[in-house]
Amino acid sequence: TLPRMTTTPTPRAVRILREAQHLEIDWADGHASRYEAVSLRWLCPCAYCRGEAGVPGWLDSRPTLTAAQTTLEGGEMVGSYAICLFWGDGHRTGYYAWSLLRDRCPCHGCLTAST
Repeated sequence: TLPRMTTTPTPRAVRILREAQHLEIDWADGHASRYEAVSLRWLCPCAYCRGEAGVPGWLDSRPTLTAAQTTLEGGEMVGSYAICLFWGDGHRTGYYAWSLLRDRCPCHGCLTAST
């Protein structure tokens, strides 16, 4: 058998902290990421928010987001590749892939490494 490729980041623990409005992920390689709810809402990867087939998404119009739209209420795992977050306005179609979240880690070390 061929060795398994490990290029996809894998979470070891995922915590949705509703009171603090954060998502925390402990990665299998020992790294830890903490995302603020507002930043995650702007990052929503769904077709409505990001667009598809060459049509810009709703977030591309730079809307003003309401408190309900940026209130993180929960989430659920999507297979072994993503998490779907639940927002206060009922939006829950964005599947945040682990690779997207790891690529957008907002920690100081990741931000300085990408510049």
